[in-house]
Amino acid sequence: MPVLVITGTGTEVGKTVATAAVAAAAVAAGRSVAVLKPAQTGVRPGERGDADEVARLAGAVTARELARYPEPLAPATAALRAGRAPVRPHEVAEAAAKLATEHDLVLVEGAGGLLVRFDADGGTLADAAKLLDAPVLVVATAGLGTLNTTELTARELRSRELDLLGVVIGSWPTEPDLACRCNVTDLPEAAGAPLVGALPEAAGALSPAAFRSTAPEWLTPCLNGTWNAEEFTAREAPAPFARGA
Repeated sequence: MPVLVITGTGTEVGKTVATAAVAAAAVAAGRSVAVLKPAQTGVRPGERGDADEVARLAGAVTARELARYPEPLAPATAALRAGRAPVRPHEVAEAAAKLATEHDLVLVEGAGGLLVRFDADGGTLADAAKLLDAPVLVVATAGLGTLNTTELTARELRSRELDLLGVVIGSWPTEPDLACRCNVTDLPEAAGAPLVGALPEAAGALSPAAFRSTAPEWLTPCLNGTWNAEEFTAREAPAPFARGA
């Protein structure tokens, strides 16, 4: 798996912190890692972007952006309003492929969800993943509403014949409500793919040293971690509902 594409079921789902966790676990396993952010929006020159945040948390990784636009909008819209050239899927694929010749693992972090547009032609992260023939990791929220957005994302991946590696819960609450607890068992069914990780609430607020040492505990072995989905489900999911006679 030289390239892994990471998308979310929407914005603010914990995608950047999850990307950092995957990077940190890979670095801890002795792998060289690069993170590629095709289009960074809502950040001005000199400000830290998502790739920079991944590097801050994960440590010794190569961080690269292809373009950044100042307004916090979809990349295609942000590029148009800024009067700048958009990023196109083939450019993302070419950059990731080049980084893969120099690193053991390249993480391509999208903007928002899978079908957020990069350009006026409708190019998306899904198109870049197809060009790369790369598996996709989906970062989802824990609570109410996540089943619908996760299943829609999974269906779109399958319609494009893309490999869905699994689902990571971007932020697992300290005190999960009933919806969160039920979603532990419902998310894999909705996605048709396994849970491969769950990050604790406010993981991104940890010190870099604490983040790097703990990150492998949040991810399954397929992501260089030690997290056990069955144990997590047994601990967090509610007891099966028993119907009356």
